[in-house]
This record gives sequence, structure tokens and C-alpha cells, in this order.
Amino acid sequence: MALTLAEKIIQEHIVPEACPNIDFRKGNPIPRGEDIALKIDQTLTQDATGTMAYLQFETIGIPRVKTELSVSYIDHNTLQTDFKNMDDHRYLQSVAAKYGLYFSRPGNGICHQVHLECFGKPGKTLLGSDSHTPTGGGIGMIAIGAGGLDVAVAMGGGAFHTPMPKIFGVKLTGKLRKGVGAKDIILEVLRRETVKGGTGAIYEYFGDGAASLTVPQRATITNMGAELGATCSIFPSDEKTKKFLESMGRGGDWTRQEADEGAQYDKLIEIDLGSLHALAACPHNPDVIDSVKNLAGKKVTQVVIGSCTNSSLDDLESVAAIVKGKHIAPGVEAGIAPGSRTTLLMASKAGILGDLIEAGFRILESACGPCIGQGFAPNSEGVTLRTFNRNFKGRSGTADANVYLVSPETAAAAAVTGVFTEAETMEYDDPAYATGFRVSMLDGEDARLSSADVLKAAQDRGMVIAPLDADKAKDVEILRGPNIKPCPPCREYKPSLSLPVRLKAADNVSTDDIMPAGAKVLPLRSNIPEISKFTLTRLDETFYKRSEEASFADCCVVGGENYGQGSSREHAALGPMYLGVRAVITKSFARIHKANLINYGIIPMTFKNPADYDKIAQGDTLELVDIDSSLKNGTPFRVVINGKTEIECVNDIAARSASILMAGGLAAYTRKGGN
Repeated sequence: MALTLAEKIIQEHIVPEACPNIDFRKGNPIPRGEDIALKIDQTLTQDATGTMAYLQFETIGIPRVKTELSVSYIDHNTLQTDFKNMDDHRYLQSVAAKYGLYFSRPGNGICHQVHLECFGKPGKTLLGSDSHTPTGGGIGMIAIGAGGLDVAVAMGGGAFHTPMPKIFGVKLTGKLRKGVGAKDIILEVLRRETVKGGTGAIYEYFGDGAASLTVPQRATITNMGAELGATCSIFPSDEKTKKFLESMGRGGDWTRQEADEGAQYDKLIEIDLGSLHALAACPHNPDVIDSVKNLAGKKVTQVVIGSCTNSSLDDLESVAAIVKGKHIAPGVEAGIAPGSRTTLLMASKAGILGDLIEAGFRILESACGPCIGQGFAPNSEGVTLRTFNRNFKGRSGTADANVYLVSPETAAAAAVTGVFTEAETMEYDDPAYATGFRVSMLDGEDARLSSADVLKAAQDRGMVIAPLDADKAKDVEILRGPNIKPCPPCREYKPSLSLPVRLKAADNVSTDDIMPAGAKVLPLRSNIPEISKFTLTRLDETFYKRSEEASFADCCVVGGENYGQGSSREHAALGPMYLGVRAVITKSFARIHKANLINYGIIPMTFKNPADYDKIAQGDTLELVDIDSSLKNGTPFRVVINGKTEIECVNDIAARSASILMAGGLAAYTRKGGN
């Protein structure tokens, strides 16, 4: 039977002994929803999640990572206002040296873009402790975001378990018109599918329109597949991929990856690229989509171009083409954060950087920065256009700001006009395509940059430290600052629970709501007792105080649809666990957060009848009856409200996940010999 590209790579990485219910005969599709175990080729972490991941890895007791390649990146906590962040950096570098990882130093760039440039390989699997790890799908990888504990297990040689996703095909035809970017493609998909439309699915892009896109453009789309709730997204690995890898000095890593002819998809979406116009995700969710045409003329106070979504050389050249010879409009502050040092070097050699500086852009560090509330916050009640991937309320660092997500082309047009403007209405020279990038000045007439110059800049790996050999690694001392504390253990499993409802939340609660990012909170990522004080404070600023007054006794949280959307941060499970949360009952969960809850011994439950959500109030007491029977037999969970009303909750927890919960979390399960 003809298989999709995603199915082919997954089948090549299945761990058969961990999947007894799957028929592995060639070409036999894996049943959707079946628990699968994947061999992981590569892992990545970033510093906001990495410290905790490596603290957990140390407890496994394995002397060296067992993956083909693992990389520790510094890209989140680079705002160093005291000792905490640099102490974490020193810890991470010493861990990388001790256990055989590559280490990407502060200033080298955002993990997803650097990994695309330096390490990603078509046809491989990548697991990362960041929700935007699916960026790697832009070069034909199965790249999945997960919690740090899952990544620690993978580094130790363990399989990654997940339900077999559905495969949604996205057929792209035609070509993008001038002034419309790859960002507009994924915004169109979000307009159709919503932030929960991709839960339990992989989006696989194909067609002549897909073939017309460069790797950085493809990576923009796969990156923001995370906003669909998707497991990952993927493009074929073709001649464009080959050219991109060759330009990075990695032509030998290329392999062709494509779906079988006649492959069938669980759903098919068709988009004519030539019919697309500029779009914007409006406050405060990535699927609140409107056209820039409808927003035209609305005043803008800030523009920021960057993040792992849109900070490549492609993006910067598109911006430079629009702003060349112009200046940032009065009343607008504009900044650019190049995605990597490589991008910054190439932009400098090409003259792109000079064009941006002349226009008045402030050049920010090659890091996550404003995307995670680490500087460059907008003014109060400001309208900020950002080429980022999330616009949750307060994430920018300004609680009442209005954040719009747009393409670099739209952002550039607004920067010089001061208002929402369709770039396609402006006069400028549209950059051409070449050498796997969208760079018009390569080797052509009036060229400013030769291919040789690109290769020289692209292949500079001076800010990546390679692993030590095993003998030298034995002598490395792990450096720990005073803010680095051990990961607290999960609470002991109980077969029945009586839980007061400490918080009742609405729909689309994000991990930013559960555990905020930003310059104040992020430095505490390696100190759970301290960071737990911020748990759920965006929804209820009294949550920690009330938990403390209850002596952190067992409790539960009730939520609506798509609970836990957004970041992969496991701290959104660790914080609640530390404060006593034993179960979360919702209408539906985001994939990564549900997995993180299980990893930390918190039972995720969904209402069998969504109307039962209205029967529960904050302060009610819920009795979870005969949990053992439900977990062992897969039967619905029984919940009694205030000793009177009994309701049922769906039990869609796989057998292995049930065992993890009964063991007291993934760390305890692994120590007991679970796989």
C-alpha cells in the first residue's frame, strides 16, 4: 500500500518490541491512535527547559548520551540581570562536555534555526524540549516537541511513545505573489483548522506549490504547525533541500524523502498560493485571523522581526527590499533579531544588515528575546506587529498590548508607513530565489554576494563546541550555581483521591497562563520551589497563596477546551505537581501538556459529556473513585461531585501511560525498569 512520507519515516523508526500490537509488514499502515514507540536519532534542548532535562538525565545514571546526536542550545535566558542565567549556561556547558553533547553557545542563535543549518538531516527523527522543534520538518524530518523528561529518556536510549497521529495532507499549488510570505500560508491553515484542529495529527505538505518554496519558507510553516496543536509537520526533501544543505556545507547529509505515489491522507487541504493575500493573527490567539486589507490604516506603534519562525536570511532580505531607501515611520519602534549568527554574518556580507540599520531598525541579539517576553516589550495598550508564532495575552511583557502575528513583508510595510499596509501595494524590487535561499544578490548581475561568500559564512561553526571524547569527559566537573535545585519527586500514587477544585478555568488556557515566561520568571526554571510561586497566577493571582494556606494538600484543576496549548514547558506540569495538583479535568487537552502531566503523575481526564463542565464550581470537592480499575482496565474514570452527583470522564490513556501514573511519574517508572 502507498504510504505518506510521515508514515514511511515513522515505520523506519518504530521499536518493534515496544509495539506488540502493530503489524510491521512493509507498506502496512499503522492504525491511527495506536501507541507507538519511536527510536530517536537526534535531540535538542534549550536553556529554559534544558537545565531541568539534564538534571533528570543525570539521575538516570548513563555515562554518555546514546543518540546519534544531541545538542544543548542557549537561546532563551540570555538576558543576564544577575547570576542565575549564566550559572545555568555554565552548568549546561559542563553537562554537554561530560555526557557527549554538542553545545551551542550564547549568541549563536535560536535552537531551531541553528539546528536546521548545522545538524538536521532528512529522514531522521528529532525530539526537542521545545514545542517548535517541528521546524525540522522543513527539511524532511519527523521533528517533535516534548517535555524535558521525555527528551532525557530519549538521550538515555529510550523510545519516545506517542499515539500514531492521523496524517493530514496539504496540497499547495501555484506560487506566492509579491508581498505575500510563507507566514501567510500557515496563517491560512490556522484560519481553516484553528489552534486545536491539528491535535493528534501530522500535516504533510506536497504539490508544485510546496516545491516552489525555499527551506526557510518551509520551516516557517512547519514551525507554526505547533500552533495547530499538531504532533509535527513535514515537507518532502527535494532539490531545494539539497541546495540548502549544500549552501550550509552539508550536502552529504541530503537524502531524497517523499511520499509514495498514490499515498492516501486522512484529510486533504488544498491551497492555491497565487490566491493568497497578506493575513494577520489578531489578539490574543494565533487562529484569530483577519486580512491585512481589512486592517489597513490601523496605527502601529511597534514592529519586531525575528523568532524561530521568521528570522532567516530569506526573511531579512524581504524586509530589506521593502525598507531600502526609507526610514522607520515616526511613532514606531522597530527591531530585528536575526535567527542565528550565521544569518547575521551572511546578512552583513550581503549588505542586507546595512540596509536595515540605515532604515532605523534596532538590531537585537540572535536569541528568542521579545518572543518570550525577554526585552523589547511594547508600550502600554500598544499595537505591535511581530513575525513570531504566539500572541497570547501578556506574553510580550506588556499585559494590555495588542500583538498581531504577521509576515516579514507585512511587518516591513508597517514599519515604514506606521500603519497596517499590504506589502503588495508598495513599490519595491522583489527578491529572487537562488542557492536554496531567497537571495537575489547571489552570483547574478549586480551581485553583491557570491556563493563562495555564503558558504564561508554559513560554514563558520566557531560558536558550536563539539563533544569531548569519552576518556576526557570522565574528568569534567559539573558546575552548579546556587539557584540550581534538584527536580522534586512526584507525589506517591493513590488509588482513590478526594480533591478540592482549586481553580476552574475557561477555554484555551496556555502554558504561558499556567507558568509564565518573561524576564522575571525564566531565570527560575532550575528552581521548582521558587518558580512554582508563579503557577497559574495569570488566571488567579491568589493560586499560590491559597495552595500555601492549604499546606500544598492534594487538589485538582478544571479547564475547558484545548487546555495547555502553546509551549512544551514541563514547568507547567512541575509547578502544579509541586503545589499539590493530582488531576486536571478538561473538555480537551493540548498534546504535549497532557503528556507532561502524565510524566509528573498528574491524571489528565476529559469530560465524557462536555456539559458536565458546568456542574462543577471552584471550591467543590471531587472524589476520584476506583482509579486502579480505570487505569488497569481502560474503563472510564468515575468522579463524584460533592458526594452527590456522579459523572464519567473519558479514559484515553495508553497502557504505558497508565503504568507511568501508577508508578508515580516517568522518572520513577524508568528507574523501575519501564521502557
